[in-house]
Amino acid sequence: VQLQASGGGLVQPGDSLRLSCAASGFTLANVDIGWFRRPPGKEPEGVGCITSSGTSARYDDSVKGRFTISRDNNKNTMYLQMNSLEPEDTAVYYCAAAPTPRDSNCFASLAYYYGKDYWGKGTQVTVSS
Repeated sequence: VQLQASGGGLVQPGDSLRLSCAASGFTLANVDIGWFRRPPGKEPEGVGCITSSGTSARYDDSVKGRFTISRDNNKNTMYLQMNSLEPEDTAVYYCAAAPTPRDSNCFASLAYYYGKDYWGKGTQVTVSS
């Protein structure tokens, strides 16, 4: 089981960036998926998540309207499209999956697997002029 995040980098305020997270050893199609981030010196925080059915999505207030999560079942990959990036978005971004839902809130369900194989190792996003 592995999640490999990629696509991070250094961008300017207002730019867009798309993170990818390829899964192996299991399928993303039927599980809750999401993204977390750890800003410098802070604890991880939820960015956005969607349930296995895709009918329920949650986003942190700070990214609503700017970030979008999606998944490509054919590629077994999830994405985080980030638009209008701000310096406050600077963080290490982690993708996560919940093979078995633990809560109706997908953030809580994903957090249960923190530190286990269903969290990727992270990709750095730096927003700076």
